Amino acid sequence: MAASPGAITNAVSASGGGEEEGKHVKPFTPEKAKEIIMCLQQPAVFYNMVFDWPARHWTAKRLSEVLHGKQIRFRMGRKSTDTAPQFETACNYVEATLEEFLSWNCDQSSISGAFRDYDHSKFWAYADYKYFVSLFEDKTDIFQDVIWSDFGFPGRNGRESTLWIGSLGAHTPCHLDTYGCNLVFQVQGRKRWHLFPPEDTPFLYPTRIPYEESSVFSKINVVNPDLKRFPQFRKARRHMVTLSPGQVLFVPRHWWHYVESIDPVTEEDHQARVEEAITRMLVCALKTAENPHNTRAWLNPTELEETSHEANCHYLNGAISAFLNHHGTSEVVETQALRTNREYMIREELNVHSHVGVEQAGSHTLSSETVKQEAASPFGLDLVPVTPGSQEPSSERGSIFENDGEDFVGKNGKSFGKLPNTKRQRMMSESENAVLEQIASDRTVALSQTFVSTDDLLDCLVNPQVTRIVAQLLIQGRSM
Repeated sequence: MAASPGAITNAVSASGGGEEEGKHVKPFTPEKAKEIIMCLQQPAVFYNMVFDWPARHWTAKRLSEVLHGKQIRFRMGRKSTDTAPQFETACNYVEATLEEFLSWNCDQSSISGAFRDYDHSKFWAYADYKYFVSLFEDKTDIFQDVIWSDFGFPGRNGRESTLWIGSLGAHTPCHLDTYGCNLVFQVQGRKRWHLFPPEDTPFLYPTRIPYEESSVFSKINVVNPDLKRFPQFRKARRHMVTLSPGQVLFVPRHWWHYVESIDPVTEEDHQARVEEAITRMLVCALKTAENPHNTRAWLNPTELEETSHEANCHYLNGAISAFLNHHGTSEVVETQALRTNREYMIREELNVHSHVGVEQAGSHTLSSETVKQEAASPFGLDLVPVTPGSQEPSSERGSIFENDGEDFVGKNGKSFGKLPNTKRQRMMSESENAVLEQIASDRTVALSQTFVSTDDLLDCLVNPQVTRIVAQLLIQGRSM
């Protein structure tokens, strides 16, 4: 990641799908946001600062339409559990369009082109370090969709940003940037960040091989470390956070970071995928049973050949599994949304108390409750510190209530106080977690029962309602 000395590196990341934020006032003015960024010495996540950015509504599919066939360089890595880092020098690269990437990422059985040599189940792809200014050189209007001036950097937009698009499992090796700090806006999907403070540099076994200007790498695969070879890594203080759409992560200067995509970068119509799988099975079954000398062209040049019935059946089952998995995930998202809405109501209630305190300030009668809240969390609930710990915290705002309250740390070791923690909020979170676990359990049972046989498909196709519709379509077609 390159940036000018002392400057902010602005990154826009993408790897999946998200929900729109409600319309409300931003918690920090640009001046206050910049003050926070310049003084904080630990990572923190900004909430509710980008809900009105046009880029908030980007999807990989939308960007593929904007780029309109432009070739992009993708880094291809293996999905493995090796203890050695996958440095960029050990990866292969392909030149492909974003459309080709999205098709490959959907695991289409007839895929060809740049990704034909890479089994989707064994490889991930990452388009990283893509500078907007070169990527969208003839689509400069899109620069205005990113508004870094909201964080106190006037004049900065997408032109000064980089774009990162990766499939499930894509990641960057653990490294630190030798200058600058980072503001990362998560657009689509989620990414998990593993962060380590500068003081832990000796425990990360730094190396300049492979050499990259402005980067120092760790010899360790931090998600699967070889502790026999690198025993000092046990002393490293890992900070972990899962960044979700609409959130902005601040990474201070010289903090180590390993970033991995934990969502696919697709927002496909899962039911349409099932319908396409059924169509493929029917076309292949009926046309292969015909006279082989029939010269009528049924396949477009992009379809190389009729795939086997076994392959089509496998593809159909994959499509149905994806549909059910998406349905189960949606239920979890809805439950999490309920949790977030409750927390927002609590936060609004706290804000009401704060406003009352301000109004009373003129008469010098601030309530003790307001004073306690302001002392405990001077930046409010819209800036959450990334705290050390071996367990991954929830990406939901509710996770801050389950924390014992880590200090915000600024320059010269100044502490800005702790986040609030109440018994009622912890009980609410525990109750909702039980609901989420039950949904996940039910989804696992459903997925274990998704295998579809040829008989199952035929039973649906010869359903009287279906054959009636087909008969009507055939008659209409012949009478036109």
